[in-house]
Amino acid sequence: MKALKPLRRQKFWLLLWCTAVLGVIVVCLVPPPPLALPQNSDKVEHFLAYFLLAGSAVQLFATRRALCVVALGLVVMGIGIEGLQGALTETRMADPMDALANSVGVLAGMLTAFTPLRDLLLRLQPR
Repeated sequence: MKALKPLRRQKFWLLLWCTAVLGVIVVCLVPPPPLALPQNSDKVEHFLAYFLLAGSAVQLFATRRALCVVALGLVVMGIGIEGLQGALTETRMADPMDALANSVGVLAGMLTAFTPLRDLLLRLQPR
């Protein structure tokens, strides 16, 4: 696959990333656990989840075009999930600030493409 970096076990890494994306979707749509958390601390969780998804995509995808498509897809996913939370669940509500935290997380994760970390997974592979 030309859009992917020359990783050993490309399909495994891509499947793992897709599973993480699916996991975020599921976690965002099931009833939240009854935890007493500080107000608005969920924004950090939103940021971190989308930062990790986007940063992981930087490890997998080789082309600028692929990364732009992934970034756009993750932003749309984050906004869409917020809409679905308000429309489909009774235990969650749509929050524009969550969508913003998701989007900022995507941006921060994508910015790792401009750091030496962009090829961390390639460097960790056995030769």
